Amino acid sequence: MPVLPHPHRPGRYAVMLVCLGNICRSPMADVVLRAKVAAAGLADRVEIGSSGTGSWHVGEPMDSRAAATLRAAGYDPSRHRAQHFEPDRRDGFDLVLAMDAANLADIGGHSERVHLFRDFDPIGTGDEVPDPYYGGGDGFQEVLAMVERTTDALVDALSESQHRPGSAAAESQRQSQRQSQRQSEAEADLS
Repeated sequence: MPVLPHPHRPGRYAVMLVCLGNICRSPMADVVLRAKVAAAGLADRVEIGSSGTGSWHVGEPMDSRAAATLRAAGYDPSRHRAQHFEPDRRDGFDLVLAMDAANLADIGGHSERVHLFRDFDPIGTGDEVPDPYYGGGDGFQEVLAMVERTTDALVDALSESQHRPGSAAAESQRQSQRQSQRQSEAEADLS
């Protein structure tokens, strides 16, 4: 599994998830990752977005089968509207994750900050997320299982990166510990 690149802005991390039309795979990953980031207490430090390399679905909601799969699993897909990936904005994200090799090629290929989504999957590292659009409901369940497993690993990596030496979160924690120690010493001196 790759190491997360350092953020462009200390204390903030921006993740973009990319698929073909932004109505199935990347929005499913977006909704799940947002929920897991919030549950981990990182929502104020991690920005998440999704987009598609094709523009034909811009402004549309998520595919109804993808939305139904998410709702059945307890997620809220209602806010999603498809967006087009803007290649000139690629460098503005700390991490861009493509769902398959064609998407990866469409956004300029692998780099330090650009990977396949499943490069972070502990089971299928480097594999693609299959496009369920032309299949049945089972394909969406399969994608959700991949997404949940991979987003768990991403959230773990994001949590660790917040406490990596030199990170803004780690520095803030050290300052808070020093302040508590000084306060304890001052109280001990008064006793």
